[in-house]
Amino acid sequence: MKKTLLFVCLCLSITVSAQNTYLHCGKLIDTKTGKVQKQMTVVVNGNKITQVLKGYIRPKTNGSVKFIDLTSKTVMPGFIDMHVHIEGETSPTRYLDTYTKNDADVAFSAAEIAQRTLNAGFTTVRDLGGSGVNVALRQAIKQGKVDGPRIFTAEKAIGTTGGHADPTNGRKKDLMGDPGPKEGVINSVEDARKAVRQRYKNGADLIKITATGGVLSVSKNGQNAQFTQAEVNEVVKTANEYGMVVAAHAHGIEGMQRAIKAGVQTIEHGSFMDKETAALMKQYNTFLVPTLSAGKYVEEKAKIPNYYPPIILPKIASTVATLEKTFNMVRKEGVPIAFGTDAGVFPHGENAKEFRYMVAYGWSPMFSIQSATITNAKLLGMEEKIGQIAVGFLADIVASDNDPTKDISTLEKISFVMKNGEIYKQ
Repeated sequence: MKKTLLFVCLCLSITVSAQNTYLHCGKLIDTKTGKVQKQMTVVVNGNKITQVLKGYIRPKTNGSVKFIDLTSKTVMPGFIDMHVHIEGETSPTRYLDTYTKNDADVAFSAAEIAQRTLNAGFTTVRDLGGSGVNVALRQAIKQGKVDGPRIFTAEKAIGTTGGHADPTNGRKKDLMGDPGPKEGVINSVEDARKAVRQRYKNGADLIKITATGGVLSVSKNGQNAQFTQAEVNEVVKTANEYGMVVAAHAHGIEGMQRAIKAGVQTIEHGSFMDKETAALMKQYNTFLVPTLSAGKYVEEKAKIPNYYPPIILPKIASTVATLEKTFNMVRKEGVPIAFGTDAGVFPHGENAKEFRYMVAYGWSPMFSIQSATITNAKLLGMEEKIGQIAVGFLADIVASDNDPTKDISTLEKISFVMKNGEIYKQ
């Protein structure tokens, strides 16, 4: 009887072993070396890459093998977007939605947005601020209940009273209330410490602050520094103590410089950056997430009457006017760059337009691809797991019809998506 049971167990273990999947790739982008390889085979077992071989390999085996023909495609690692807002999306009613939508409404929309983002080739994203639905969505995706990218979330962004992340801006006085650290609004060093700890308690992976005013918040100043140096210092110190890094939304120079000196990992936007601030970025190894897509989209929508509240229009005009000068300077100065889009300010699923905008500003196609893969993987502490098609890495693999090093726009029409070894689009 014992021998029979042992035989059955052995048979079962063989039956449930993961199937080998062989991807025959016409071209393969090696993001580590920045080279394009031709006629390659990638072998996936379970959720990991087990072999990367030259030629189109067809093993002689009686085992279970699956072949995927990507011989007419260019294959590369799944993309990583360091700045999305997956809980919502631009629309003429965006400001009204905060009064009419419940968390359940937001959650159902976010689930659809997550699927759209994954189908666009983005297998990992960093969500930089929402209501907390993003934490539940992260868990649902991890558990396989919802299709979507791997999410690292800041939960609710931290701002100051009247600042860019104050959720009550623009409300009439009897609806403003007095939100505090629990709601992500601070006014002192003690508040800063408590707000970070609350984000940790709520399930955040990292912290986001709004170090300056913002373009799309219902307030008149989009550049002013909104944290004291002591406050931002405390945010970073407390975040680091809890194993988290800090991303800082910042448009104006003073707010950027305070955040950089405090030790934030990334500056988001950086619209009015000057050479002195660029030098600080390099000195502190602070990465800029340019979010070019947001600027392009907002510039177009500002031409439509009533799409944005009137108080926002002057901020849009002044910000858009400086972007070309700023980002040409940033590129020439060699500021460290991470790929991020601010999806939600524009429609989700169009994230890959950022590649085209980066190339238009003078970065090479390969640089832009590397910024969305190996660079971002390192910033997320995932450099040994994602961002490369290499042995031992998670099988996050996407393919385009053409070679993006020759036609960067092909990344806007991804034809194959595998995440964690599972195919989502083919």
